[in-house]
Amino acid sequence: KYKPNPVRRVEIPKEEKGKVRKLGIPTVVDRVIQQAIAQELTPIYEKQFSNNSFGFRPGRGCHDALRKCLKLANEGYVYVVSMDLASYFDTVNHSKLIEVLSRTIKDGRVISLIHKYLNAGVMEDGGFQATEEGVPQGGPLSPLLGNVMLNELDKELERRGHKFVRYADDCMIFCKSRKCAERTLENIVPFITGKLFLKVNLQKTTVVQRIK
Repeated sequence: KYKPNPVRRVEIPKEEKGKVRKLGIPTVVDRVIQQAIAQELTPIYEKQFSNNSFGFRPGRGCHDALRKCLKLANEGYVYVVSMDLASYFDTVNHSKLIEVLSRTIKDGRVISLIHKYLNAGVMEDGGFQATEEGVPQGGPLSPLLGNVMLNELDKELERRGHKFVRYADDCMIFCKSRKCAERTLENIVPFITGKLFLKVNLQKTTVVQRIK
């Protein structure tokens, strides 16, 4: 029966000049409840998550991701598809996320509560705004939900036999030739947009070569 409160919108500057990151700050009570959910679900999902993802996971961090990138480059995977998901946390499809969560979480009360948090809305400039998509950054549950969704991408990349490193919504796919990298980019974008309902920023998604 519990109904979460809307989160409070806060904007912080990004490294890119003039760009801001929108956070959603939950109330103290909602933060406690979200943390409780995250603590129960994290051990369950850690067993499912890929060894190639490093963001917002216990015992893993950015330095581990960098070491994996260097290892792959030294093995000859010197062409990299650098994926940029446009406003990832703001554009997560609620229905798709609930579908993915429901495969593992069989307690309908937990699914219902998570769904309520997704739909809780935002308070901004003194007014209320509904949230029909997205996972508000700023709460304890958001990083886990973000990883649950992108674990679908990890599994697809592994199924296709790709070498990759993912840190939160930043994903790099490693290849041994430019032609292979360009073909990989062309083939993976339809999966991201058509199956996960996420947006790829094609202007920032590039194929680059490691310079020795």
